[in-house]
Amino acid sequence: MASSAPHQVHGMGTAMEAPTWPAITPEEATLALARFPSAGTMIALDWHSPRPFSAATLLRTTAGAFFLKRHHHRLRSIAGLAEEHRFIAHLARAGLPVPEVMQTATGGGATALGEWRYELHRRASGVDLYRDRLSWTPFLSPAHAHAAGAGLARLHGAAHGFDAPARRPQPLVASFTILPAADPLAATEAYVAARPALAAFLAGRAWQRQLAPVFARLAGGLSARLRDQPSLWTHNDWHPSNLLWARDGTVATTFDFGLADRTCALYDIAIAIERSAVQWLDLGQGADDAIASADAARAVLAGYATVRRLGRVDRETIVRLLPLVHLEFALSEIEYFSGVLANRDHAMLAWDGYLLGHAEWFLSPPGRDFLRRIDGSDLR
Repeated sequence: MASSAPHQVHGMGTAMEAPTWPAITPEEATLALARFPSAGTMIALDWHSPRPFSAATLLRTTAGAFFLKRHHHRLRSIAGLAEEHRFIAHLARAGLPVPEVMQTATGGGATALGEWRYELHRRASGVDLYRDRLSWTPFLSPAHAHAAGAGLARLHGAAHGFDAPARRPQPLVASFTILPAADPLAATEAYVAARPALAAFLAGRAWQRQLAPVFARLAGGLSARLRDQPSLWTHNDWHPSNLLWARDGTVATTFDFGLADRTCALYDIAIAIERSAVQWLDLGQGADDAIASADAARAVLAGYATVRRLGRVDRETIVRLLPLVHLEFALSEIEYFSGVLANRDHAMLAWDGYLLGHAEWFLSPPGRDFLRRIDGSDLR
């Protein structure tokens, strides 16, 4: 049964916070469910997600168990959600276990009620072992990290043949336009110019002067490495909380395709490592030399290699990507905080602490040692 305690969500640090987006109420869920003919009649709300960028709930109806997710219209449009749903449908046809997207009476996968956009997924198989854990939570075991790597490789295999173009600009999408560019600073300027809220936030800041040395020290040779990578729609948010688990410790279901876009497989692998092998919320808390686990990163890579080959050059490219792989999502997050929420403090934290701070950690001795230990992995 749903708790009567006030709903809280993950904040920018380790503390729980009051939600930006209010929890879905039973009355609201009933109205949304009415738009999905196969969803049945609501019985109860069982759980509210603690993730901060939208509101979501697990609920029971006369037709089974479902996951209802609500977005503000400035964050996701019906067309934006359709981009994700088409990718999910392709993966399902290829045999990858993903949640079933329920259809509205008009045949779409999302519906609008006032300022909100709703999507409904049938509850998928598997145990949600990480559902209440914070962002950048490590895997509970090396075996989970290995299984997650194998699961990501299976997703990449299933993604082949999905020929949709890259997604339209919108907040909170991990796009792939800056690092493949020969001049990443110029590509960043173009990225910013295409997003008015982000441009307004950065106006008057010497942000190019801050980014230029980061690119100079970390981006050398990346564009050449990425130029010939096969283009592929990828998940771009592969972390423990987006996976459901089978009894044998393998990945039973993959969900949450909100950041999916056309990138490349190596980019997605680097994101998976960045999301799960470095405990970023502990950065600056006095133990920066102990926030990363090269063993966890190596386990992800080893698991991936059991399904899809990773050559030496591939592994080197992943390591070169790691210090900057968060860049476009960080910019997108700043756009969200500054444009959708008008929260300049959180936007500043995302710029200084997330975008710049994470990149700069990789230039520190612990960060360099982390990269060196991954690069020395012996994978078959």
